[in-house]
Amino acid sequence: MRIALIGAGAFGEKHLDGLRKIDGVEIASVISRRAEQAAEVAAKYGAPHSGTELGEALALPDVDAVILCTPTQMHAEQAIQCMEAGKHVQVEIPLSDSWGDAQAVADKAQATGRVCMVGHTRRFNPSHQYVHNRIVAGEFAVQQMDVQTYFFRRKNMNAKGEARSWTDHLLWHHAAHTIDLFAYQAGRIVAANAIQGPKHPELGIAMDMSIQLKSETGAICTLSLSFNNDGPLGTFFRYIGDSATYIARYDDLVTGREEPVDLAGVAVSNNGIELQDREFVAAIREGREPNSSVAQVLDCYRVIGELAQQLEAQDGWS
Repeated sequence: MRIALIGAGAFGEKHLDGLRKIDGVEIASVISRRAEQAAEVAAKYGAPHSGTELGEALALPDVDAVILCTPTQMHAEQAIQCMEAGKHVQVEIPLSDSWGDAQAVADKAQATGRVCMVGHTRRFNPSHQYVHNRIVAGEFAVQQMDVQTYFFRRKNMNAKGEARSWTDHLLWHHAAHTIDLFAYQAGRIVAANAIQGPKHPELGIAMDMSIQLKSETGAICTLSLSFNNDGPLGTFFRYIGDSATYIARYDDLVTGREEPVDLAGVAVSNNGIELQDREFVAAIREGREPNSSVAQVLDCYRVIGELAQQLEAQDGWS
């Protein structure tokens, strides 16, 4: 299988590292905003083609699938472009920055029959897989999730500390991870509320946000997000359930008393991004819907769209 990577930034390279470990996968093309960056990354990962435009990769006759690691604002349009060209596509989170665009991508996937998957990595982290397996087995039920998503990004920088050409967003990007995961673990979300702090004078986005969720099972979730946090960075998940308490930190899991949980055997790797890419490739090869398909995660964007409307209304309060 030959895959084109679009967007050779910090997260693009994480996907390339994961794809390297999957048998029978080759990198056919690397596309990036800057030609020199695309060429450098293509050489590093053995891709025979590099360029600056998505259309260049889509025109290659031997490209089977595309992974999009481009700015959020481009995701929906580019995903549709890939499927119209007959390619399977994995879109990095978030699928879009509007509810209407998310629906358009889902409609195109249904019409073309192409695999369209969204990078909701938390579904694949071994820590969250372990909890999910216990839920499916009837051994654990979520009562509450308490989640903190904290970064220190008062300048427009990526995960490598390099300047970004676009602006990240707490709601449409970072909250999407937890909103989808909560529904995945506790059932469809039936109530959602949000408030946000002051907007950054230059970036134009809220730097702090608080979200409350309730699922159809009665479980609740409290999510705190910040770009102002000068301390431990990342996302920390506390699962409070009927039979245990768990704390997940990316691919690691401990009990509420900080006792390590053995995740051996949960998956073939301890790397969530690699597992995500393995699912994408397997779904294409097997002709099936992947976990984290656009259809499965679509409701997450309905909830985000409703929260965005709430926040817009609050901006108009006197």
